[in-house]
Parts: sequence; structure tokens; C-alpha cells
Amino acid sequence: QVQLVESGGGLVQAGGSLRLSCASSGSIFVSNTMAWYRQAPGKTREFVARIASSSVTNYADSVKGRFAISRDNAKNTVYLQMNSLKPEDTGVYYCALFTSLGVGSWGQGTQVTVSS
Repeated sequence: QVQLVESGGGLVQAGGSLRLSCASSGSIFVSNTMAWYRQAPGKTREFVARIASSSVTNYADSVKGRFAISRDNAKNTVYLQMNSLKPEDTGVYYCALFTSLGVGSWGQGTQVTVSS
């Protein structure tokens, strides 16, 4: 099974930036859609951004214009650049790898905390 390892989370003030990384152990990374989700305390996990193997991207309305997802297939890594962070962006951010059947693998998550 493919393993995903996130990094880059932390504590930042509102208006600041963070860059999350998700490294995949699998060689199938290149052909798979990758995505970021997040889960705030007491809330369900929600979609943040997605990047297809063609590099076509999609974003949740709440992060459009502030977040950018990208991938480096040579490094089997997907990134999430987060700018103009808001306190409501606080949560655990998870990386996901999609197969034809849906989410095939989840990372362990990385905590992002935005202080006001």
C-alpha cells in the first residue's frame, strides 16, 4: 500500500503563509489524482484542493485565490501553498491519493493552527 507522509504544518499568525508537503512512497504517484483535505475540531473532514495527473486543479471556494496545490512527479510529492491564512483555516490537513475506486491512501495529517 502506498504511504503518504505530510509535513510543514505549524503555528502561524493570521495573514501568514505555510507550505505543506506530502511525500508518497509509491511509484504510481504520477498517474494518480492527489488532494488535500482538512478537519477542524468538532467538524467533519472537508475537501480543500485537488490536482490531477494532468495537473488540472480544483479548489474549495473557501480557499480559492489563497491556496495553491502543485506536484513534483520526480519527487513523488504534492504541495499546498497556503497564503493569507485565516483562523478558520485551522485544522489537521490530510493528503489523499485517489485511485479509480476513490481514496486509496490517507496520510497521518499535519496540524495547522492560525492565530488571530
